[in-house]
Amino acid sequence: MPVLLKSSINYCFTLVLLLTSLFCTAAPALSAIQDTIVFQGTPLRQDTISSTIAKRIINRDFNNIYLQNLKTSFFGQEYFQPIKTQLVGDVVANFVVFDSPKSRVFVNAFTRIKIRLLSAQGAPVKSPSYMPGIELFYRLNSDIYKPQFMSLGFTHHSNGIRGSTIYPDGNFNVDSGKFATNFFTLNYTNGKRHDYTNYITNRYSTIGVELHTGLFTTKGIAVGLPGRYGFFRINGTYMFNVAKKYADPIKTNSWLFNNWQRLQFDFTYIADDYQNYNTFNFKKRLNVTLKYYYNLPFLRDMAIVAGGGYRGQDDYNIYFQNTYGYAMIGLSSGLSFLVNK
Repeated sequence: MPVLLKSSINYCFTLVLLLTSLFCTAAPALSAIQDTIVFQGTPLRQDTISSTIAKRIINRDFNNIYLQNLKTSFFGQEYFQPIKTQLVGDVVANFVVFDSPKSRVFVNAFTRIKIRLLSAQGAPVKSPSYMPGIELFYRLNSDIYKPQFMSLGFTHHSNGIRGSTIYPDGNFNVDSGKFATNFFTLNYTNGKRHDYTNYITNRYSTIGVELHTGLFTTKGIAVGLPGRYGFFRINGTYMFNVAKKYADPIKTNSWLFNNWQRLQFDFTYIADDYQNYNTFNFKKRLNVTLKYYYNLPFLRDMAIVAGGGYRGQDDYNIYFQNTYGYAMIGLSSGLSFLVNK
């Protein structure tokens, strides 16, 4: 074999051995480089990134679920009340103060004002209900099709009046009497979602307790309320939402799922000692409401609402002693279905 050819073969063989050795030595480091990426300033492995992104997507989707369960506003009329009205309003302004895909916690502050425009000379609004508060939501699982979460809230309820709550004869001053109470709420909610070809449904069931500070102290509580006003309540809600498929008005062959219908049932049961009413006196202890919402296509965040209910204890501040059935019709805003196929 010529010396030049033999030398070339030896050189190539040596080069192959050298490259093989270098590749084997560098392979682990190369693998580590490929699997490690700097994510928002922090080096993370690929599997860690996938887990982080998945959690953030779940948190974001749960934030939309919380929005669906916030209180809505109502503007319309209620019939068959003991004190006739010309207009009834329940205005709820929600302020989301913490909403991050990095956290499973969601915080909403709200201001709720209930008014009744009385059917009298001058159409006066007597003692509106002012109900500011804050509520914290926390998800319990990671399934947006079967969501479970808790909520903890605090609410102040007063009518903004400073007159004497009780007359000397022991009766409540409903014309100019002060009403004030504070309460905590603790709720558990579970839901279920189904996707169909032309619509999507969401069902949410909530059960919880409402504890007024009047159970423990008289500070901040209007005189005369203890023993005559429900300080311990069991609350429940069943809500069924339907979102309908519509053609996108901008994109051809594209579809949107918008609000369509909602059926909502609410109840409150007063569970503490109250006016010596026995445990099964539902006439005085139970409040129930059934409402049906219909969202017209051109009303993105507003729906026609009709329904009715029964109030064993009126939820309108100083008028809490009233007991009656009623019907309602009007408009509702603030409905959030927020579903995506």
